Amino acid sequence: MPSAKAGIIPRLTLASGFSRVPGAPLNKTSNVVRPSACPGLLRIVQALDGGICRIKLAGGGLHAEQADAVAEAAERYAGGTIEATNRANLQIRGIGDRQQSLIDCLLQAGLGPREAAGDDVRNVMLSPSAGIDPEQVVDTRPLAAQIIHSLETESRFHALSAKFAVQLHGGERLAMLDHHHDLWLSAFERDGQCMWAFGLAGCPGSDAAVGAVPFDQDHALVVAVLQRFLERARPEHTRMRDLLANAHAIQAFLSTLGLPVDPAPLDKPLAAFKLGIQPQRQSGLSFISTLAPLGRLTPVMLRGVAQLARDHGNGTLRMTPWQGLLLPDLRDPEPVLQALAELGFITGPQQPLAAMIACTGASGCAKGLADTKADAVRLAALLPDRAPLSVHFSGCPRSCAAAHVAPATLLASSAGHYDLYLRAAGTPGFGTLAARHLSLDAAAALLRDRSRSDTHD
Repeated sequence: MPSAKAGIIPRLTLASGFSRVPGAPLNKTSNVVRPSACPGLLRIVQALDGGICRIKLAGGGLHAEQADAVAEAAERYAGGTIEATNRANLQIRGIGDRQQSLIDCLLQAGLGPREAAGDDVRNVMLSPSAGIDPEQVVDTRPLAAQIIHSLETESRFHALSAKFAVQLHGGERLAMLDHHHDLWLSAFERDGQCMWAFGLAGCPGSDAAVGAVPFDQDHALVVAVLQRFLERARPEHTRMRDLLANAHAIQAFLSTLGLPVDPAPLDKPLAAFKLGIQPQRQSGLSFISTLAPLGRLTPVMLRGVAQLARDHGNGTLRMTPWQGLLLPDLRDPEPVLQALAELGFITGPQQPLAAMIACTGASGCAKGLADTKADAVRLAALLPDRAPLSVHFSGCPRSCAAAHVAPATLLASSAGHYDLYLRAAGTPGFGTLAARHLSLDAAAALLRDRSRSDTHD
């Protein structure tokens, strides 16, 4: 992220797109800032297809009335395009000149932060089935609420990068454990006692925990880690991985926390993603997990699912990190599943786009070399009912649509042509380059030849 120009020190306002630099003095008079290019609710960032407003949801959840407000804002003040993000948030694209009216609409629905400066840093990801998953060790939502409150209201934490993120895993089977976070906590039981394993600059699905703390130390651990990061980080250290480059640096960091840190468990948590109807831990209730095709929703889709939540559930819905949504607390899920399919949601793995994700591409992003979303639809038509591999279309090397490495990545090389990468253990980036400058027909032929191996997501 670029630094502010020398000699120019704007005051801290989200509208200007600035936040404090890590490592700067955190006193009441400090106003050292760093520009942020990330969209937020109060900072609309321009793209090729208009402005982008990102709505960071607390734990991915929103009430039906809030979903209606997002639909209305997208319809009245933008082009009607709503995106589900891979961090379980929502964003509106194609915003015109009535930006303040859109922001006001969302704030009136309670979708904004308690303090404007806290909007950037509300990056806490949960399992979308937190509190209802049959296999969970603990409900992570109360801790998430504590952390989000601290991030929003404590000015010392407003110095964190807009990308700095925390993950809480309560042992749920439905969980995304492959996204990298600056701090992650994963619940487990040891000798009948609940504990939190935690890791820095990684993810619970593949990286070893660096320690564990008792359950009653959870919020204190998060606060201590964030505070120590801000104290030790220099301006170039925007993420935890920038600060902790080796094992020695990690151990030195842990020694400063001032908390009892126990040895971490050896086993890594397991998780799986499944579409459709699934039982809740609460007797007689189910939830439904869906995908938005290529991460896109229309106002009609969002209003429709909000009404289903009112009529059949508890009036709430939850966004998921697979760019979809979950409807909880259903007593009769079958008609709801049918209604979701009729609205245009993907409800089963057999649907052509169920195994594909794509960034905005050249239709909305100046950096995109190909129309990735349209090309994903074309490729889906060339493949069997379900693609042999989960496929990620990326219009440029930034990989905006995927926070983890997909089994197969098609990286645009020109309009309608892609380089094919296959995920490989220990290989950085997208994986191993398998072929260059493929047409969609050629890419489909190669993907059809791939067996349904253990690389399938």
